[in-house]
Amino acid sequence: MFFSDNLRNIDHCFFSRLGGVSLNNYKSLNCGLGSNDYKPYIQKNRLAVSKYFNLSSKHLVTLYQTHSNKVGVLKSNNLKQIYMNDGIVTKQKNMILGILTADCAPVLFCDNKKKIIGACHAGWKGALTGIIQNTINAMLYLGSNLKDIKCTIGPCIAKDSYEVKDDFYNIFIESDSKNSSYFHQFDKKKYNFDLRGFIIKQLENNSISDISSICLDTYLQEALFYSYRRSIHKKERDYGRMISTIVIKE
Repeated sequence: MFFSDNLRNIDHCFFSRLGGVSLNNYKSLNCGLGSNDYKPYIQKNRLAVSKYFNLSSKHLVTLYQTHSNKVGVLKSNNLKQIYMNDGIVTKQKNMILGILTADCAPVLFCDNKKKIIGACHAGWKGALTGIIQNTINAMLYLGSNLKDIKCTIGPCIAKDSYEVKDDFYNIFIESDSKNSSYFHQFDKKKYNFDLRGFIIKQLENNSISDISSICLDTYLQEALFYSYRRSIHKKERDYGRMISTIVIKE
């Protein structure tokens, strides 16, 4: 489990893959309902996450993530809605916002003054198309002020582990030529991409200044983290998902 100093006044946790009941490739705290893991194990893992905050699993809200830039607002009248988004914000108490990742970056937000929280799943596609900005805008919709929003980027794939080809590079350059600064070319058509650095820039571009990071590489640290890219390289059939959480406790 990992925690952030700039979120210290709000209950949160970036969970690793440790502390659950799943087996084999999913060992052990796999919380991804979209994986092919044994579903009762996933439910037990999600219950363990909820119990960490002294809440039941019905208080844990996760998303059907599709690498989009869509953000949902959790209100008192739509607690049972399925969120087909990659970001979510709320000011409802005792509702745990959960983001599932396995190389992409989980980003947690809080406004302690207005007691508003947010969370988003920031892969390259969502980060490029506005998931960060849209999550911030949703918090502003609920009443936050930009100067009061703090955020932390959780463990994700590091630049040295994130190898991409020139077609990927070109997508970013076509969006903005200045994006070249987030790439290191090491071969004629191969680059390393700095996902974390790109997300930090998106936060700064949206006037967020209180930013922290848990700089751990999900690809390299197999004992602690699931990794989609590592599973592909190892020719594994499937992979687990970590969960990153934030909640306003009563």
